[in-house]
Amino acid sequence: MTEHTTPTETNSTNWAVEYDAEPIRIRDPAAEALAVLDPGDPFVVTYEDVVKTAGHSCPTASGAYRITQLGLDALYPNSLPVRGEIEVRAGGPSDDATYGVMSRLVSYVTGAAGDDGFGGLGGGHGDRQNLLKYDAFEPVGPDPTFRFQRTDTGDTVEVVYHVRDVPDGGPAIGHLQRILDGTATADDREAFADAWHGRVRAVLADDDLFSVHSLDTGT
Repeated sequence: MTEHTTPTETNSTNWAVEYDAEPIRIRDPAAEALAVLDPGDPFVVTYEDVVKTAGHSCPTASGAYRITQLGLDALYPNSLPVRGEIEVRAGGPSDDATYGVMSRLVSYVTGAAGDDGFGGLGGGHGDRQNLLKYDAFEPVGPDPTFRFQRTDTGDTVEVVYHVRDVPDGGPAIGHLQRILDGTATADDREAFADAWHGRVRAVLADDDLFSVHSLDTGT
């Protein structure tokens, strides 16, 4: 016999941790055309949405979220960002452990994709293909660096994530291996969770972990 659940039960998530992060609002021309959104209304993307996409919460995922948020805020200071009008350039290759994961999350928010992305509706309305490019420039240093460009104006910003300045979480981070092999105590798990999510919250809250620079058009 099939067990039925209510819509609330199906769609709810029992989060073990809470985050305080401003959502990202972004328009989607295809969604508007197909009456998913009213004209001019945005999708609201939360950090929790990004966690669902990544399957975990960590300084890499939270860093990708903030890179995207800060980049879009700088590109669109007086209006909402628009999917299909944002080119994303990663400063490293797709098979890099950091750039690969981060780029997928940046793509999730912005819609920017490679040649396998959404090609748009009739006439290319809302086209997002070939808007995500890897190894597109040489970063100044080893920190993850992304560039966001508006295809309508050419305005470009660069966001650098200073990962080496993220708090290390202290000795409790070392409990992870015991959690993975099943030997951790309840106290170990609690201490690890506090330390781990403390790092994530620091990334979400501390703008000093990021540098945002406007670049000349065409860079």
